[in-house]
Amino acid sequence: MTAGTDRATHTRSVAPGAAEHWPGIDPDDLPDGLVVADETGRVVCFNAAARRIASVSGGGVLGLPLEQVLPLEDLKGNRWWALTDPYGGLATRRGQPERNLLLPGGREVLVSARYVREHPTGPVRRVVVSLRGTEARRRTERSHAELIATVAHELRSPLTSVKGFTATLLAKWERFTDDQKRLMLETVDADASRITRLIAELLDISRIDSGRLEVRRQPVDIAAAVGRHIQAHTTGGQSPDRFFVRVQPQLPDLWADPDKVDQVLGNLLENAVRHGEGTVTIEVAPTRATTDGEKGTAVTVSDEGPGIPEESMGRVFTRFWRGSKRGGTGLGLYIVKGIVEAHGGTITVGRGPRGGAEFRFILPVGAPAYLA
Repeated sequence: MTAGTDRATHTRSVAPGAAEHWPGIDPDDLPDGLVVADETGRVVCFNAAARRIASVSGGGVLGLPLEQVLPLEDLKGNRWWALTDPYGGLATRRGQPERNLLLPGGREVLVSARYVREHPTGPVRRVVVSLRGTEARRRTERSHAELIATVAHELRSPLTSVKGFTATLLAKWERFTDDQKRLMLETVDADASRITRLIAELLDISRIDSGRLEVRRQPVDIAAAVGRHIQAHTTGGQSPDRFFVRVQPQLPDLWADPDKVDQVLGNLLENAVRHGEGTVTIEVAPTRATTDGEKGTAVTVSDEGPGIPEESMGRVFTRFWRGSKRGGTGLGLYIVKGIVEAHGGTITVGRGPRGGAEFRFILPVGAPAYLA
């Protein structure tokens, strides 16, 4: 782009003389809408994002009154500029916090304002308005609503079972044989464990979303961990021939959170057994995990089932993705990705050599918790 083109673009957003307030910054480069009015209430800056959000074309808005360019109303239909009165209101007011307002046609927009004064109680010299679309917030709200609905659905079934069996046992204890009592108590225990796992998933999601997922690094024998998970599956009824493990020699010493590594392995193996077919292959190999040459350990879990459709590959690690209709919350792989990334590692999904799904995660060697 030439210098002349840059000047032309800049002129469409900022009135002559106003650019001195933003030396070296083009308002059109800002991701949020920016509208600035001078001490007379006339617009001196209206960037590209603001034009897009407010559906205003061209640069003809410069020099017009702010309330004419942005005829905002609150959700009760009150005219926002008359209500807030930035130029004639309280001299101590510094601005307006972000809130939902309406543009003509009923379109919602997030608006915040800053009143710029030369002195703390002096006259307003500029009103700086930030505009943001509501799409991202709506997506977040929908995601939270889906999470609540999923949790409510997943909790209802085991809680109903626990309540039903305990109430029955308390009311008719003498009528049941010892075997019947044991069966009912085992069911209650299994449903209570299911509730505990769901609550643990919710806590993990909260920590991942807030960036507070703690990693307590200790020496981890990942090959032994794989062996323990396979033994658990075979004890639960799976054939030992269902699993094939390949551990390459000279694995580097791995410092990671053993409980969270177990969580990752357990989820990936459970997915392969439940949703895949044929032999489940687990390979553990040394690798270089990062561009700076730090050594790491790669674990690959693949099966021989139908695999994951190409169009779904990009959604596998998102919330509520389910590879089949065989139950589950759809949160497991989202948590797996968060755990791996909290260790500084990466995880990918693809198609295995025999057509099934293949998950591969890499954990860097890391450092002990007291050195991290």
